[in-house]
Amino acid sequence: MPGTSKENGGRHPLYKGVRQRRNSDKWVSEIREPRKPNRIWLGTFSTPEMAAIAYDVAALALKGTQTELNFPNSASSLPVPASMSPGDIQAAAASAAAAFGAARDAIVRTNNTNASSSVERSNVNTNGYMDEDLIFDMPNVLMNMAEGMLLSPPRQSIFDAASDADGYTGGDDYLWNFP
Repeated sequence: MPGTSKENGGRHPLYKGVRQRRNSDKWVSEIREPRKPNRIWLGTFSTPEMAAIAYDVAALALKGTQTELNFPNSASSLPVPASMSPGDIQAAAASAAAAFGAARDAIVRTNNTNASSSVERSNVNTNGYMDEDLIFDMPNVLMNMAEGMLLSPPRQSIFDAASDADGYTGGDDYLWNFP
């Protein structure tokens, strides 16, 4: 890769905390704990972007929101470690990198599917198999469902004598009161 060399230790020219493994096409990520000589090993990844996402998760956990990130626009969507222990930071970093890798693979598959001819894009093959993932656009459906889970329930309405006089009973309020 241009920009990586033995002089800079295999470090990636764009991403902080990322370097290429010697004699390999794998990328590794690690971060130094603030005010300590220890480093937290974040893992080995197939792409530099996955390693950079892992670094961002650890940097946010260890250094706070004012730290310089590889992907500053995605900071709000990154997982937060359960604690400040190295094991929890590693787990959160691995989770973010895996999610990024899965999203990248889904985009590549979608692009490959869209690039194929209309005959090849048939959802039913000769054996009667139906590709439900393609029909329902599963990566996006799952992403939308996950975003929906982040929404908080609606606020409880305060008892209003005027609405009670109209016979309004609160409609779907019972959905949010279910144990």
